[in-house]
Amino acid sequence: MEMEQVQPYLDKAIELGMGYLPKIVLAIITLIVGFWIIGRVTKGLNRVLGHKAVDDTLQKFMTNFVEVLLKILLLVAVAGMIGVQTTSFIAMLGAIGLAVGLALQGSLGNFAGGVLILFFKPYRLGDIIEAQGHMGRVHDIQIFNTILITYDNQRIVIPNGPMSNGCIKNVFCEPQRRVDIEFGISYDDSIEDARAAIQSVIDNDDRILGGGAFNPNIFVSAHADSSINMLTRVWVNSEDYWPVYFGLFEQVKLAFDKAGITIPYPQRDVHLYQQ
Repeated sequence: MEMEQVQPYLDKAIELGMGYLPKIVLAIITLIVGFWIIGRVTKGLNRVLGHKAVDDTLQKFMTNFVEVLLKILLLVAVAGMIGVQTTSFIAMLGAIGLAVGLALQGSLGNFAGGVLILFFKPYRLGDIIEAQGHMGRVHDIQIFNTILITYDNQRIVIPNGPMSNGCIKNVFCEPQRRVDIEFGISYDDSIEDARAAIQSVIDNDDRILGGGAFNPNIFVSAHADSSINMLTRVWVNSEDYWPVYFGLFEQVKLAFDKAGITIPYPQRDVHLYQQ
């Protein structure tokens, strides 16, 4: 009697098994083959990005993103093969994606900016840049932020959204830079003597380049309130910019002292008229 009660359930289980077993086996085979193909695709993408010299951070992100996306699509396809209704599942994923996108608008903007920076490379690790009111060495370029280290060793974290849409001054990206400095001399001093003193300092500094477009120039740039201003322009290798910049101030002052040339203080002539 008990066997007669159980038999219908066994028959139903066998019927379901015979109906779903081929689908399950096919789904498992599809899953295994799909994961193998996804692995090959991501490795191929990684090699292609490597040959194109894409930044390591962007390369890892893009390969991981493609891998996750393909695996989600594979799982949805396998679920459909078994007989699971995937329409509602896809609609739910879309709703979740929309909600997350609305909640993370600023972060998504920073993410898009990070992708653009890593792809187009307006600056690289180690570059000295000025952006968003800050100047420093690029310490790290992340997906959402760029990290700068200032000259006094402070850490500045700047979101990539404004970085990708704003102005960026890459200070030392070129191999050579021009140093521009003004030196003031008294109206009573000789311009030619001052030019000769400055030129002697330039000639004695091996870090200053010369020849062709790199020839130094010394001009009278302004008749100021209390001085004649001498604009000095010299070219140096980018790594020598600051040593030459500060060194010129010291060496020109010593040369002026030796030549008897005065660097005047700001002064005014006051005339008093008695009624």
